[in-house]
Amino acid sequence: MELFYTVIICFIAGAGAGIGTGFAGMSAAAVISPMLIAFLGMPAYQAVGIALASDVLASAVSAYTYGKNKNLDVRNGIVMMAFVLLFTVVGSIIAKLVPNGTMGTFSVFMTLMLGVRFIVKPVMTTKEAMSKVSPKKRLIQSAAGGTAVGFICGFVGAGGGMMMLMLLTSVLGYELKTAVGTSVFIMAFTALTGSVSHFIAGGMPDITVLILCVLFTFIWARIASAAANRSDTKTLNRVTGIVLCVISAAVIIVKLVG
Repeated sequence: MELFYTVIICFIAGAGAGIGTGFAGMSAAAVISPMLIAFLGMPAYQAVGIALASDVLASAVSAYTYGKNKNLDVRNGIVMMAFVLLFTVVGSIIAKLVPNGTMGTFSVFMTLMLGVRFIVKPVMTTKEAMSKVSPKKRLIQSAAGGTAVGFICGFVGAGGGMMMLMLLTSVLGYELKTAVGTSVFIMAFTALTGSVSHFIAGGMPDITVLILCVLFTFIWARIASAAANRSDTKTLNRVTGIVLCVISAAVIIVKLVG
């Protein structure tokens, strides 16, 4: 009975995380961590490690799907990823000097606001409009954006996927599918770095929960990313907005239960 309960919780967490990743480039940590902590009583550090590990394959398969459909900016994504990784370290070092109790609230609030934004004001930028930005300017924007996202993620401790999606669509003027594809491409590497460091520092977590979460997140991310790439822009905006709003509301409820 206990194993069945664990499977159900991991399935729900993995489904929410996978759908969020495939449709909106959302980090699995936003869903999986609070679920494992609230319903399985798992220590927060282990829960985050499992969530990051789940993010790796889910983001990788999503990035592959978006890339196959030519909705991925690898060149600028690599530049942004380098600055995200570097300034995440800088932000986390500075965060040690400041009392920090807002990370969970910040991440959920940003997810909800971004979801509402996609529903109320869809991102209708086209690839043709994106191509009008000079390569040099885009490179500089990617470096500056990566710096901002990395520092905020390191300082606050959450919200990487949402920060990147908001930056790519609202500031850098990316078309939505390309923004999500580039976001999950970056997340695959940042999640790998984060999960490995978590497991080295804190040891291996519950293997059963780890395997279940990775598997379910991977499956649902594959399904969601395939569906997203077949959708038209307006529909994708609405579905992405709904997914983000539902997931953020669910996480709030989970936090209250916990």
